[in-house]
Amino acid sequence: MGRPKFSVVIPYKQRLDNIRLVFAALAEQTMDRSEFQVVVGALEYSREYVATCREFMDRLDIVTVMSDEKWNLSRARNLAIKQATGQVYVFLDADMVLPPNCLRNLYDRHYAHGQSICVVGQMIGYDEVVDSQVDAVEALPFSHYREALAVLDAGTTDVLDERWSPAYESAIARFPWVFARGGFLALSADTLHRHGLLFDEGFDGWGPEDQEWGFRVASTGTPIVLREDVVGLHLPHARDLSANGATAHVNNRYYLGKWPRLDLELALVFGWLETDRIYPEVERELAAAAGGEGRALGVVRGTINGRTGLVVGAVTEGGSLRPSPETDALFDPRSPLDVVPLAGFALPYGDKSVEECRVLPAVTTLSERYREAVLREAERVAHKVLTPAGGERG
Repeated sequence: MGRPKFSVVIPYKQRLDNIRLVFAALAEQTMDRSEFQVVVGALEYSREYVATCREFMDRLDIVTVMSDEKWNLSRARNLAIKQATGQVYVFLDADMVLPPNCLRNLYDRHYAHGQSICVVGQMIGYDEVVDSQVDAVEALPFSHYREALAVLDAGTTDVLDERWSPAYESAIARFPWVFARGGFLALSADTLHRHGLLFDEGFDGWGPEDQEWGFRVASTGTPIVLREDVVGLHLPHARDLSANGATAHVNNRYYLGKWPRLDLELALVFGWLETDRIYPEVERELAAAAGGEGRALGVVRGTINGRTGLVVGAVTEGGSLRPSPETDALFDPRSPLDVVPLAGFALPYGDKSVEECRVLPAVTTLSERYREAVLREAERVAHKVLTPAGGERG
């Protein structure tokens, strides 16, 4: 037999009620069971999970990789990827159920001719709960969801994932990778392996691991496309909003440290839709603040008077990460300098991780909204902030 058309890749831990519904929906796909496999990366050893798999042995080809490890979403996905044999990987979280025709339509409309694209599917119901605390959820049988899935299959619902609304159109065109949610998307196996597109296991907890993955996908030249005809239903489950927020804060700094970019630092402060709106204006202000073509603002970290020091608003020259002689002179002689191409709206450093931050005059030329954003971030990372006028903040 040849390779299956799809490997449905699912990360899993302690979501037994949800995974049973996910399997039930996959068992009712109109695509023949021989044409797809279900590959689960399970970060636990669970007799109950194994028993659930047995319920579907006659309807699904389920492959599970088990490892008793701390939960890490990227790790779970990567374990499954390494055992998948399909032509296309469909990434599906353990809280997403698909309508019966979903896999057949996804293949026939978007992958039948070997297309190298990343297809992003709608996640109906996700936007309503992503910012909500959910302490407990009643487990409902699959029959409860069957009717809703039939409506999605028929295309007769007027409910759309918010990413398909007009408000998102401009931001998606500018930053398509931002909207690639790992809960439901697809990518050809050849594209993934050719470019080494495993998920980054450095993300720990809730956060932007799928967005960062999407950025790397887009960087290969692979189109990321949102398809209205590819749709799934998000299942309710417990959600600890406080814990999610705490890990997201750390993960966002890790993300920014890995990819220090203006669009990302702005988004961490203003959100992606507002970043899309203000991006041209901010670019113009930063170019003027840097003082000419070939110059840019950066952040420099090193040692100042024997203590950890940071300089924000440093002018870098010649398109390289090289601070000006004036900036270099602010640091102790022979101090190793770490230069990061960020304006300072967001920084990849922990709270109060620097003794002293010096904000240079270039920052003061920015309009008030942007100047204050930079100063707030400086206050977050530094115990003491020195401004150009000789003032001290923090």
